Amino acid sequence: MKINENVKIKELTTMRLGGLARYVIELETVEDAEKAYLFAKERQLPVFILGTGSNVIGKDEGFKGVILLNRIKGIRFIDELTIDAMGGELLDDLVAFTTKKNLSGIEALSAIPGTVGAAPVQNVGAYGQEIEQVLESVHAYDLKEEKYVTIKKEDMNLGYRQSIFNQGKDAGRYLIISIRIHLSHDRLTPPFYTSLQSYVEEHQITDFSPKSIREMVTEIRWSKLPKPEEMASSGSFFKNVYLDDQEAERLRNMNVPVWEGNKVPSGWLIDHAGLKGKSFYGMRVSEEAALILINESAQSYAHLKQAREEIVSIIEKKYGLTLKQEPVELE
Repeated sequence: MKINENVKIKELTTMRLGGLARYVIELETVEDAEKAYLFAKERQLPVFILGTGSNVIGKDEGFKGVILLNRIKGIRFIDELTIDAMGGELLDDLVAFTTKKNLSGIEALSAIPGTVGAAPVQNVGAYGQEIEQVLESVHAYDLKEEKYVTIKKEDMNLGYRQSIFNQGKDAGRYLIISIRIHLSHDRLTPPFYTSLQSYVEEHQITDFSPKSIREMVTEIRWSKLPKPEEMASSGSFFKNVYLDDQEAERLRNMNVPVWEGNKVPSGWLIDHAGLKGKSFYGMRVSEEAALILINESAQSYAHLKQAREEIVSIIEKKYGLTLKQEPVELE
């Protein structure tokens, strides 16, 4: 367990914003979770759990508590199709591991930044796959009860980019030590998610093995999305919008695409509002993917807040819909 003091949050998050964190503790073993929490408890300090910082926004005032960085590593088979993966592993490394074993279930999650431990928190998903589809349980440290627990999938209240880990009274209560997933020997089959299907048709792909799907998804993602090490960004900044039937019909009458489940793609709204490539207070809407906000020159959370509010206002005036931020805020 490594303890550091007065660490710049902007160096821990990919949007590269945020003041100082009082303490940052790197967890290297399962036992470190309890030790780190007791460290915070003895000093009566709040705790925030952080992975790679790819879906977290730091604030100017910093964090006067303890940030726990999960760096616990390890991947092992329980049986032929069941895998335990430690929370500190990179999600993309887990996807690479499973596709090399020719196992299906998370290949479409390739190239998503973040850790394994963060995947259930947001119920990470892409191109028609979500972690919920393969997740069996998580092993976690319960900061409230001060003990290690196993939580089954049915008790996680998983939904679109949400779970008990980030919504409701238990948000922030659990530090995910590891996850258990159950994969298969099945194959994804066409038709795929729009951009993946277009790639398949353009390149006349007929191999839909996990390895092939991974290669295609990785190429598509990096052709559209900024790499965190090259550009300051938190990936998809706005959530897609879910509507009731009445609202869905209203949007269809405006020639707005409404997908299955009454889902409206926020990227389409931003694009068709003419915001691609536009800059707001040092934040630029990506020309490649309108859901992405890139920090070109913003030096503070206040700048990001102003940019977000202006974009939200433009979409509200044009479509009558309110966009919601996807990254969580460190507070």
